Amino acid sequence: MSPRSRGLEGWKHADLVRGRTYRPEETLLNPVNAALYLRRPLLVTGTPGVGKSGLAYSVAWQLGLGSVLRWPITSGSTRKEGLYSYDPVSRLHDVNLDRLKGVDGSDSESRIGRYLRLGPLGTALLPSDTPRVLLIDEIDKAPLDLPNDLLSTFEEGEYDIPELVRMAAVQEEVDVPTADGTDTARVLGGHVHCRQFPFVVMTSNGERDFPAAFLRRCVRIKIDAPGHDQLEEIVRAHLGRDMVERAEKLIEDFERRAGENDLANDQLLNAIHLLKVVRPTRELSQDEQDDLVKLLLTPLSESALP
Repeated sequence: MSPRSRGLEGWKHADLVRGRTYRPEETLLNPVNAALYLRRPLLVTGTPGVGKSGLAYSVAWQLGLGSVLRWPITSGSTRKEGLYSYDPVSRLHDVNLDRLKGVDGSDSESRIGRYLRLGPLGTALLPSDTPRVLLIDEIDKAPLDLPNDLLSTFEEGEYDIPELVRMAAVQEEVDVPTADGTDTARVLGGHVHCRQFPFVVMTSNGERDFPAAFLRRCVRIKIDAPGHDQLEEIVRAHLGRDMVERAEKLIEDFERRAGENDLANDQLLNAIHLLKVVRPTRELSQDEQDDLVKLLLTPLSESALP
């Protein structure tokens, strides 16, 4: 069985397509290998839509590492949220409900695993024979202290769940649902330690500076806008070989516009799909086609809008 055919359980169809059709530059190979061998997170910068997050799906598919665990960062994200969540209110409610029914409440208290759920980071650090791929998306949006809060986790590859540590003497093994929802993980003594360090991809749009202590622990790369040959490869992978020739003018138009303003790769794919794949109810005039191209290739930067 080839690596690409292993570990496809749990993949969403859209994610599988992203991994299979991603066409990275060859220059990305060495940084990816360095991050894998050195157990360092890969910090990927570039404009929106250039293919930063797609790199994580490509590595997971190419190496057969299972579905990607994605942690979308917001202004309120915390390290604990990435590791696990705990619902004490539901647990207390169930304990009280059991007591009202005359059932021994200690039984509900012992089933603490049902009120816990591992987050993407926590799931990625579970002991396994092969590393998981963790995508920490748009870390620019994180609170100022989150990058530094992640340092010890990245260095040590372990964490505790205090709620389970406190009850380890009476219940050492607890089954906890994982972030991908496909299974449960058995946590011993409230402590999790990885056997294979996850391949961590953190994406950044370059909108903020990160602490030096954080940066020195990362392998850093920048993904530039694709050139003509790479654009053709992207179109070929998504829409078929014959579409490259049929859409040559659109590819050239996209390349020219991308040189002037920020554009996302999927904008080109949308334009080709609409004008070359979908059969319109009537023949579009050249002016109508030009207007659609202008609409679909609108710059991402607001400052570039008319």
